[in-house]
Amino acid sequence: MRRNDEMKLGLYLIQAGYHESAWRDPSVPANGGVDINHYAHLAALAEGAAFHFVFLADSPSVADEDHATIARVSRHDGFEPITLLSALSSRTQEIGLVATATTTYHQPYHLARMFASLDHLSRGRAAWNIVTSGLKFEAPNFGEKELPNHETRYARAREFVEVVKGLWDTWEDDAFIRDKQSGIFADTTKLHFLNHQGDYLSVRGPLNIARPPQGHPVLVQAGASDAGVQFAAEVGEVVFTAEPSLENGKRYYATVKEKARALGREDDQVLVMPGIVPIVGRTKQEASEKLQTLQSYTDIDVLIGNANRWLGFVTDLHSTDLDSLVPEALPKTNFIQSRQKVLLDLALHQGFTWRQLIRSISDSRGHLMVIGTPDEIASAMVDRFDQHAADGFNVMPAIVPGGLKDFIELVVPELRRRGKFRSKYSGQTLRENLGLRRPLNRFTQADLSSSS
Repeated sequence: MRRNDEMKLGLYLIQAGYHESAWRDPSVPANGGVDINHYAHLAALAEGAAFHFVFLADSPSVADEDHATIARVSRHDGFEPITLLSALSSRTQEIGLVATATTTYHQPYHLARMFASLDHLSRGRAAWNIVTSGLKFEAPNFGEKELPNHETRYARAREFVEVVKGLWDTWEDDAFIRDKQSGIFADTTKLHFLNHQGDYLSVRGPLNIARPPQGHPVLVQAGASDAGVQFAAEVGEVVFTAEPSLENGKRYYATVKEKARALGREDDQVLVMPGIVPIVGRTKQEASEKLQTLQSYTDIDVLIGNANRWLGFVTDLHSTDLDSLVPEALPKTNFIQSRQKVLLDLALHQGFTWRQLIRSISDSRGHLMVIGTPDEIASAMVDRFDQHAADGFNVMPAIVPGGLKDFIELVVPELRRRGKFRSKYSGQTLRENLGLRRPLNRFTQADLSSSS
């Protein structure tokens, strides 16, 4: 299937906005993180604009170390993603629902069952953003002193995903006949036990819910380290990445597609969707003033705490001369390795001091940020799409709902005028809307192979 000329768009769903201090803006509901109506409003806006999905990030821990930072950020007061998206499934009709869940601190049976349930609740709109845990504070919440090393986390994740996919294939699509006259509810000739015994996991099955409407919920992956890129090429159907540089974005895109092709996968079945933080103004000056207002809300403790986290807790910025240049390299982290590299590359390319880098991290966390008019933002997106640095974008408004409304009302019409974004949904399921095939049941395929 050939790549068409229309980009995919997702909405990064966050309680206040992607900017670190968005919650302080008078237009943002301070309790948005635990207000279902707030999230439903954002999802409705995105669905009305024909976005392909909403995306919920997650970490099963408080992400910061210092109380001075924890006291001033809003990210530690929000819903668990699968719970929230299950609620939103009844308040939306067409938009996809992407939930983040870690393979490091879940069991595959639990996640297979929850995502199958979400897919049924939403009539085929669920997706799983597969992560391996990247914050040091997660481990002590699960009886461990520290995270497993980077390579071990990915090895477990690879096995974990195969187990989950196998559990989703427990029942063939037509196994549940529910025949009241005969009294037969399920055809057990179409029931399959997984009986998995691996290096990290032992799972018998079967799963106690029918095969998901999509066969498998869409698999999303966000790795950009060497191990992450390989994993994305193997399992990712949507690949979410942070890359502010066009040239680096083109290289990343080409690498993922090349590795996927080497595994027998087709280009249009692996969609690369980097994040973009759009600051939209009717003039460039207006857009700049919006960002300056948000920056004025941000305390130095928040800037430092946030930078320490995204750089992998390998340096103490409290004791660093913030007006000195950022070094070309830092000690390797066991946490989010790819983001550390993106941020250091950005600092080197821009000649940043530490003060400039920590401000940039607060603004965009290493994602592409475009500050300007609708035409300028649309041009940046189309340029990356046309030059094969992206198949679409995960839109990360700096502030919600205002920044999302600006993007929908001002940028989306410009994308449509250029023929780069759709005006309505094209399918019933998320897979159909993304142009992704519905996977065959592995056990049915095995039966067909053995009989041929």
